[in-house]
Amino acid sequence: MPQALRLPQPDFAGTVPVEQALLARRSERAFSQRALALADLSQLLWAAQGVTRPRGYRTAPSAGASYPLEIHAAAGLVAELAAGIYRYRSPDHSLIPAAPGDRREDLARAALNQRFVARAPVVLVIAVVYARVCATYGRRGVRYADMEAGHAAQNISLQAAALGIGAVMVGAFDDAEVRRIAALPPEEEPLYLIPVGR
Repeated sequence: MPQALRLPQPDFAGTVPVEQALLARRSERAFSQRALALADLSQLLWAAQGVTRPRGYRTAPSAGASYPLEIHAAAGLVAELAAGIYRYRSPDHSLIPAAPGDRREDLARAALNQRFVARAPVVLVIAVVYARVCATYGRRGVRYADMEAGHAAQNISLQAAALGIGAVMVGAFDDAEVRRIAALPPEEEPLYLIPVGR
């Protein structure tokens, strides 16, 4: 297994009230080519699925604490981080390298040629392993997992707004291509692409 890259500790005492983050949240598709700070990526990943309690509870609610989501980062312009695909590991707040190289252009093509995907410094991929939640809840687990993905995506949106970073939710893409490009295991289904950057 590739060596984990420990992320900077997330900030638990931000200065932007949630009401201001809600007011500021907008879908942004115009990204500068300034590198995103590794600390900002760390904060966004923690907002999506970071651990908040000693028992492993996370920032987004999960049916039966089944945690079916997997968060990946397609990094292209992130300071102190080589371009590549990374898997976020919640328990120790780290990144696991999954594939080398800048994959943003490929993701843009897979997202029906939405060019802004390629221009974002990093593209977050929210994927789901339905079996984790369906083992307990049957077919209803699909709904619970999809709801959880929405919770995590909104957390990313609000954290981005609090950091002064642009983000947009993308659902139009070729699933098989995104799975291949992002080096997802076969049991993972991609649900969201979230380009983020200044």
